[in-house]
Amino acid sequence: MNHPQFLKSFKKDGILTLQEGNGNVLTLMSPSSWKPEDGNDWIYLLFDLFQIRTLCVPFSEVSLDIVEFASKPTIYSSEPNQILQAGPQENGLIRFSLIREPNWNKLLFQISQPTLVKLDSKSKPEDKTEVYFPLLSPSTKELYLGAEGEVKILKG
Repeated sequence: MNHPQFLKSFKKDGILTLQEGNGNVLTLMSPSSWKPEDGNDWIYLLFDLFQIRTLCVPFSEVSLDIVEFASKPTIYSSEPNQILQAGPQENGLIRFSLIREPNWNKLLFQISQPTLVKLDSKSKPEDKTEVYFPLLSPSTKELYLGAEGEVKILKG
């Protein structure tokens, strides 16, 4: 992955559209660039478990353990933190994922903030990478996580 080039584009415009290894197009966006007309089908990407605190209501240890020890790519839905003033929500919930794949994790770490992604972007890609994006895997799971430890499988 061309981290310096991707990072430069993202920092300049607050948005980056890439074609990943399987040929799918995804758009990365800074949360401060998101507007309601961009839609709600965005997922917050995290590079570190502790970033959950900025997005979601405080979690129980059970919910944190589920995120920390997930073995497959997983998209979580949960109630947003009150400090999260604006951002994409569906039915009062935000969606997020902790990205562990080393190349994508490194890019997110360099961006240094939770980052939004639209998985099936219709935008024209600005750049290309041969690295597969983990949330586009057929083994991707979706779970609802409640603050009190409630867990519901949405897609298994």
